[in-house]
Amino acid sequence: MAKHIFKFLVLAIFLVGYNNLQAQHGHHEGDAQHEAAATAHEEGQAGEDAKYDPTELINHHISDSHDYKFDLPFFEKTFHLPVILWTKNGLTVFSSGAFEGDEHGEKVVEKNGQKFVRIHDIIAYKDAVKEHTKPEDIAMSQRPLDFSITKNVVSLFLTFLALFIVLMLVKKSYTDKKVPKGIASFIEPLIVFIRDDVAKENIGPKYEKFVPFLLTVFFFILFANLFGLIPFSPFGYNLTGNILVTFVLAIIVFIITNLHGTKDYWLHILWPPGVPVILKPFIALIELLGIFTKPFALMIRLFANIFAGHTIILTFVTMIFVAKSWSVPPLAGFATIFMYISELLVAFLQAYVFTLLSAIYFGMAVKEEAH
Repeated sequence: MAKHIFKFLVLAIFLVGYNNLQAQHGHHEGDAQHEAAATAHEEGQAGEDAKYDPTELINHHISDSHDYKFDLPFFEKTFHLPVILWTKNGLTVFSSGAFEGDEHGEKVVEKNGQKFVRIHDIIAYKDAVKEHTKPEDIAMSQRPLDFSITKNVVSLFLTFLALFIVLMLVKKSYTDKKVPKGIASFIEPLIVFIRDDVAKENIGPKYEKFVPFLLTVFFFILFANLFGLIPFSPFGYNLTGNILVTFVLAIIVFIITNLHGTKDYWLHILWPPGVPVILKPFIALIELLGIFTKPFALMIRLFANIFAGHTIILTFVTMIFVAKSWSVPPLAGFATIFMYISELLVAFLQAYVFTLLSAIYFGMAVKEEAH
């Protein structure tokens, strides 16, 4: 078993490196279509002797995109996703292929009587940005509301599709009245663990109505984390490393917690028992603040761990290609293998921690104290 894991990790390093080189090559090809207005920076990167830019590649991987790229040794394809914008002239829809791979604001797309440019996957009005404008300098007023189907949205759908297929296979293994085998024998202990040791243990007698959500969020985070570690398309995405995804998960936990809050829960927050009356307003203020800091901690914990893991792995891999010494690639390779093993643990751990803390918050909300 250990030999198979080692072979997979070595293959993973190779595929990550290959995909990075392919992405860099594809990025330069897209820029070559617009060399008429190329800057000195772009000219310095052109040609066979161009300097490898690991920072741009890492940012490209961990950021969202309006294109979904397959970069495999035997298959290379870019799928242009629909761009859905709410503009000054109303709803505007077109394909991201209209930008022809440009991400530097050089290709102008005219739709619905308006002109748009794309700067590092931020779509803005052409007349609102200047030449060489950086993405962080683009104000919200200079771009339309973007409701596009992006790479992260497609990744979200793929994760749910995989989760649905796996759980339906598990369900089928029970309807056939057979002892669960294969993937069902792996999933069943996880379901029982979340139900008995997480939900029931931390929520109490009212745990049953929270179990579906806890199982859903656990397996969603777990699948998204594991798929993000598969180093080839259509996987390898950074879904739970996107703060907007973890923000939505935290908001759902926040809503469920406070909607199910009992009278004792709100009394404990607004008029804390066992506290001198003069201190009650100050403690109540802290408790009210805690209502928001709990989901905020959920959001940041999951986002920061996954984001950092992807960034560190890609940093080690890119060191192999930027190093000018033969001593660096072996060290970077071993460091990447170590990080992959660590991230496999983190994938399970973060799914468990998010689910556990959610169950604890639910338990605090529904707990009824004896009077």
